[in-house]
Amino acid sequence: VQLQASGGGLVQAGGSLRLSCAASGRTFSSYVMGWFRQAPGKEREFITGITSSGGSTRYADSVKGRFTISRDNAKNTVYLQMNSLKPEDTAVYYCAADRAYSIIRSAVSEYDYWGQGTLVTVSS
Repeated sequence: VQLQASGGGLVQAGGSLRLSCAASGRTFSSYVMGWFRQAPGKEREFITGITSSGGSTRYADSVKGRFTISRDNAKNTVYLQMNSLKPEDTAVYYCAADRAYSIIRSAVSEYDYWGQGTLVTVSS
């Protein structure tokens, strides 16, 4: 599976962005998909994930209520809608695929495939 993330950019605090992650291959619908982010000088962190069917999601406390993950298996794409953005949301955002199928895991090491990252900058 090859992943291509897009949609990052510069936004003011309180604004919104929608990230997309397009996947190649016919097995996209069998993967759990996750979004991670990495701020300068910090470790990559899990922010949200969605099961292969889209029936279950999981969020980090830092984004709960502000971010929404969704997927369209017909389009081989996973989305991250980010609302009420804060300066501390500034980071490179990565999408990732995990063969776990129905278990949303948060460890970086559990994910098998990664996109190239897209930069989100939130100004105050």
